[in-house]
Amino acid sequence: MCGICGIVSSDASEPIDPRVVIHMRDTLSHRGPDDKGYYIGPGVALGHRRLSIIDLRPEGRQPMANEDGSVQIVFNGEIYNFAEHREWLISRGHSFRSRTDTEVIIHLYEELGVECLRLLRGMFAFAIWDESKRLLFLARDRLGKKPLYYHFDGNRMLFGSEAKAILAYPSIAREPDPKALNYYVSFGYVPAPLSAFRRIRKLQPAHYLTFAHGRLDVRRYWKVHYQPKLEISEHEACGQIVERLTEAVRLRLISDVPLGAFLSGGIDSSAVVALMSKLSSAPVKTFSIGFKEPKYDERQYAKLVARKFGTEHHEFTVEPDAAAVLEKLVWHYDEPYADSSALPTYYLCKLTRHYVTVALNGDAGDENFAGYPRYLPSVVAQYLHTIPSPLRRALGNTAFQSNRMFRSNSTVAKRLRVLANTLRNDPRAGYARFMTNFDGDGKRRLYSEDFVQSVNCDAADEWILDLYSQSDAKHIVDATLNVDLDLYLPNDLLTKVDVASMAVGLEARSPMVDHEFVEFVARLPARFKISNLTLKAIFKKALKDLLPESILRRRKMGFAVPLDQWFRGQLSEFLRDILLSHRAEQRGYFRRGAVEALIDAHISGRSDHQYQLWNLLMLELWHRVFVDTPMTSGDESAVSVAVS
Repeated sequence: MCGICGIVSSDASEPIDPRVVIHMRDTLSHRGPDDKGYYIGPGVALGHRRLSIIDLRPEGRQPMANEDGSVQIVFNGEIYNFAEHREWLISRGHSFRSRTDTEVIIHLYEELGVECLRLLRGMFAFAIWDESKRLLFLARDRLGKKPLYYHFDGNRMLFGSEAKAILAYPSIAREPDPKALNYYVSFGYVPAPLSAFRRIRKLQPAHYLTFAHGRLDVRRYWKVHYQPKLEISEHEACGQIVERLTEAVRLRLISDVPLGAFLSGGIDSSAVVALMSKLSSAPVKTFSIGFKEPKYDERQYAKLVARKFGTEHHEFTVEPDAAAVLEKLVWHYDEPYADSSALPTYYLCKLTRHYVTVALNGDAGDENFAGYPRYLPSVVAQYLHTIPSPLRRALGNTAFQSNRMFRSNSTVAKRLRVLANTLRNDPRAGYARFMTNFDGDGKRRLYSEDFVQSVNCDAADEWILDLYSQSDAKHIVDATLNVDLDLYLPNDLLTKVDVASMAVGLEARSPMVDHEFVEFVARLPARFKISNLTLKAIFKKALKDLLPESILRRRKMGFAVPLDQWFRGQLSEFLRDILLSHRAEQRGYFRRGAVEALIDAHISGRSDHQYQLWNLLMLELWHRVFVDTPMTSGDESAVSVAVS
């Protein structure tokens, strides 16, 4: 895992100052604390910061070249099947100076060009410079584990693992993109290919980019398919799930440095730890995070799993410290990012890094096997759509009226509204509404008159509905899983873990993001995934001989943070000071009265607006760090001035 960046001009005679690419590179020092390097050629510069995982010798240093130096690469990630390709490449006459996966990618590119992507199994974002063709080739892995940002002005291409590397280039303005921020207010993140900066874009997962002779081309190279369905029994499926997941875990144990695993005590992380224990000769090192508030604390379950598999277990307790933590989070995430579990994730990564350099996790279990309770209303609604329309609409009206018995932003109320929408309308529209912090009507109440006129308040719903239309899935469960794999998983969950882990120089590996595993599970019948309203039904059956019954049957908790209590207690004054400040009001996005009403309703206990308030808080802090305040290379200490 590393940090990469570069500059490529369509004019080969344009000189590039090495100090510029070094400045860009060193904004990424946290991603690669072990080594650094750069390459300068005619109209091109590449920079690299290295976190050494495979082949720790100097021979693994990047940028790395082919035998004659005509092809250069900077690479972030891990290719888990590189060894099998290495043997084939040697038979083709290629020589190797290192034992790294990086060098395998170079030679695969020489043999196959951009088609080399179909052979890569792992997580990656890389840039290849082909001097003979004056061609830049950027690529990002299929599910979006590793990030890649870029800027193109018609003549010059800039790229980096993080937006801050591009912002370090002298002429790049820190101008917010209103369209992107409108999506952020709905989703709590900015979806690719957009970024929060008007002049910077993100390469989407499963896409590659080529830039040659002034022409830029972006193409998709992979998509998960839910059809045709596998003709397989539940018993056979269970055996295949365990076998394929074991292989994915085994591949991710390849390392020349110490490794361990995150352990929440949920099904997904527990399954990974169980398989690691079977594959490892020594006790697995496991790491958990918890809170003092009991309803948010999962550590008892993590301890149960740790005892069963004899792991070397470590845990940490999170307490709110806005001044010390939010500043770091905002700086590291580059864009406004409102998943509050980034806070404990950062602490978990920091704790873990004291003991290991690589940590496996259970990410994507819910998106593969349908583990979120939010999937159930759509399933119910699809079956209820067989009821005659008048009766179905009446049931929808009843569900809508019932939601008023609960706090407007409680989970129960939201689910009742989703059920009401899906009964009265399309289940897909109901899911789109559920996945937004602020729906279109909510944004029209929140936004200033000028901002309402400048953006499409319903754009987030339309984005999700468009993803539904692109899926080949025939069942609502599969179609919704496909939407989450394309939107929520890469832009929220994988971003969260990549940024938090790289902030402390830790590599996070996700066996259930293995694309071959994802492809297999996608083609299992939808009825295997949710059966009799049981979430993750087939996965639980597959693991019944591996995990304790109490883990398989426990209610899903999620990596929740007690924001509701913090905003009524320790963070209430901080929240008001930031969101109702003159600086925040002058940005012109929101009506002051609407923001004040959200705060007052939450603090008084009349409503639960914790997620909406966190969303607005992180947006304002992002402006203070990245828009209002000059950023220094690789220095997050400057953030404290911006937040005050």
